[in-house]
Amino acid sequence: AHSISAMASIPKFLLLLLCTYLHTLVAHGGDNLRSYKVLHAGSLKSATVNCSQPKAVSSSSGGVTVPLHHRHGPCSPVPSTEAPTLEEMLRRDQFRAAYITRKYSGVMGGAGDVEQSDVTVPTTLGTSLGTLEYLITVGIGSPAMTQTMLIDTGSDVSWVQCKPCSQCHTQADSLFDPSSSSTYSAFPCSSSACTQLRQSQQGNGCSSGSQCQYIVKYGDGSSGTGTYSSDKLTLGSSSVSYFQFGCSQSESGNLLEDQTDGLMGLGGGAQSLATQTAGTLGKAFSYCLPPTPDSSGFLTLGAATSGFAKTQMLRSSAPAYYGVLLEAIRVGGRQLNIPASVFSAKSIMDSGTIITRLPPTAYSALSAAFKAGMKQYPPAQPMGIFDTCFNFSGQSPINIPSVALVFSGGVVVDLATDGIILDSCLAFAANSDDSSLGIIGNVQQRTIEVLYDVGGGAVGFKAGAC
Repeated sequence: AHSISAMASIPKFLLLLLCTYLHTLVAHGGDNLRSYKVLHAGSLKSATVNCSQPKAVSSSSGGVTVPLHHRHGPCSPVPSTEAPTLEEMLRRDQFRAAYITRKYSGVMGGAGDVEQSDVTVPTTLGTSLGTLEYLITVGIGSPAMTQTMLIDTGSDVSWVQCKPCSQCHTQADSLFDPSSSSTYSAFPCSSSACTQLRQSQQGNGCSSGSQCQYIVKYGDGSSGTGTYSSDKLTLGSSSVSYFQFGCSQSESGNLLEDQTDGLMGLGGGAQSLATQTAGTLGKAFSYCLPPTPDSSGFLTLGAATSGFAKTQMLRSSAPAYYGVLLEAIRVGGRQLNIPASVFSAKSIMDSGTIITRLPPTAYSALSAAFKAGMKQYPPAQPMGIFDTCFNFSGQSPINIPSVALVFSGGVVVDLATDGIILDSCLAFAANSDDSSLGIIGNVQQRTIEVLYDVGGGAVGFKAGAC
């Protein structure tokens, strides 16, 4: 009776909260509430559109921030094209991931060591551009001509289609016209920029006018070639003089399947935008990939480097890529029992790979632990490379275990719900073997501001940035 009267004095809203808490504890076997996340129905298929400017603060180092959009979303600056099915995207993604890991195993002698090697490989380790998903809008030339470009941390040479073009895909913006820009210049073959291009195996000889020619090749057989050039690049209210890029006059294969104008390379090689702007904007850039195609993110060049949880950046003889060391995985707040040696092949951060690839031993442990925390939902048929899928029909809200990636230095990255479940499946896949290079894909990076502090030799993470 004493306890009943005591409870009667508790306000009703507190009682309701207490009952909800106890119910959740029972449903989840007594696990701490924080070890679970609520996956709203809208996370599986977004219903609201938010194309407003992203949350981004101007860098104290004088950096510049530009909006970033999903290529197939309503916020995309190019006309809407039909998005490929998830199955098709996963098929292309598998192709890209396999190509990257194959290149690394060839370069690293099978050990997957991304720190030591004296072999040089082409910097264009990217494969089918169909996996690239995020766009920025820039201006090139004087006066500036609007160009909508895909971003890729796995590529170095940036390029746009140019007049005259003997073989180009259809694009939404006007073709870049070098003759209309007062600041355009083609590099001569004798230039240091052309020599550097040849050294990175991207040179394509010289034209009849002794102009430097570039070539980019991708794993699906597509390629683009043209004149290696420089011009003024406009990013928001800032500009970059003498920006080096490829002026593409011919392409083969399905180089780009939609109406985007070109590609902006953010890799670690000499030709990338990040490297070119390091002297003026600083040796750090960051981006935040939005949770769904219906919202916006941002790209910041010259990013401020404070306020991030940082892990060591590993560099290799494949300079385009930014390596990290994944050390552990946590599910529902509990660290999985995975030997540290399983992660010895290391991983790379890649904005162009969609799904994170883990060593099979690590993936099996993750899948088993996640299934154990999802017993209240019936399993569903595997889909493509996804083998841990669930039937959420008629269920609301959906409670899923938290998943966190632990990187060297004890850096814990707690994934957003959008980075854990994709179309009712666990959004991870296994590599062919534990010695293969891991890849941290863009689904797992969603809503997190990812910092590439090249000058400080670190990769940083800041949650809930977009």
